[in-house]
Amino acid sequence: MNNSLHDLDRLKAEILNLLNTDSPEPSAEDSSSDLIWQALATIAEIGKSETDRLDWKLIVGSLQDMQRAIKVFHPYRHVRKISIFGSSRTQPHEPEYIQAQQFAEAITTRGFMVLTGAGNGIMSAGNQGAGCDQSFGLNIELPFEQDSNIHIQACDRLIEFKYFFTRKLFFVRESDAIVLFPGGFGTLDEFFECLVLAQTGRSNPTPIVLIDHPDGDFWQSWDIQIQKYLLDRNLVSQFDRSLYRITDQIEVACQIISDFYKIYHSCRRVEDLLVIRLNSEISDLHLDKLNYQFADILVKDRITRSPALEQEQQDIEIRSLPRLRLYFDFSSFGRLHELILAINHTG
Repeated sequence: MNNSLHDLDRLKAEILNLLNTDSPEPSAEDSSSDLIWQALATIAEIGKSETDRLDWKLIVGSLQDMQRAIKVFHPYRHVRKISIFGSSRTQPHEPEYIQAQQFAEAITTRGFMVLTGAGNGIMSAGNQGAGCDQSFGLNIELPFEQDSNIHIQACDRLIEFKYFFTRKLFFVRESDAIVLFPGGFGTLDEFFECLVLAQTGRSNPTPIVLIDHPDGDFWQSWDIQIQKYLLDRNLVSQFDRSLYRITDQIEVACQIISDFYKIYHSCRRVEDLLVIRLNSEISDLHLDKLNYQFADILVKDRITRSPALEQEQQDIEIRSLPRLRLYFDFSSFGRLHELILAINHTG
């Protein structure tokens, strides 16, 4: 094993030289230098432990996946994006393909970009509808089924992933909404992972929209099974069904997503507080109604207005936005989703 991995002082000096700084402490201009130091120091610690070549192949492969994705997504970090999932086997003449194409075309006119898995079927329809200029493709290396589709092949926002878990990470990280058309194991896997992350608060609140064609019952039948085998047996909360919506109308799906960000912008946990950033202020009467309707998810006190907290000051682009703060129970995420919908409902 390389002796430099055991010599942390020497490694620290080399890292600091790479960072072009005298200290791993973050500066006002670069608040990430401490995190870069932690990442590199963690790699050094792994090198000191019992590892083999397969461990390092996993580490290097996942880091390379992330490096490629971060490079592609960074210029678009302030643009809202929609992930489209569905079967790779859906053919261009089928109604689900046509709907996916129409949805992608419609949602980009509202200022969103589109993410797909870069394959055929629904993924191809999404990229075709959005067009190369508004598309991302997150392709995965598979021994079958997964050549990138013709609508994303020439696009500079096509990313090749080695691992499913890093690919899923960026689908969740970069998505401001999830839209699903009928699909097989892969589609349902992606859906349930997104649903679990939303239910447990491990992802940011986002609308999840399930789209059937007008004569279809794929998602309606699925929802009936959820009610019969999960909700009726008290295996999920009744509020968990607020985490997704089902429709067979493209315009309704687009409106659900646009309305989600009508007033609500984003949220962040700061210690025991949940801070909800808004695109615009709400009235005192509206705030009073929210406190009445959602007292059940407050650990203490009320929902109140707030400026940007000290921990948010580095978020230059959004620190001037108005905010609400609340002592959320951090377990009722279906109800939190309902709170966001109520914030957006100004009527």
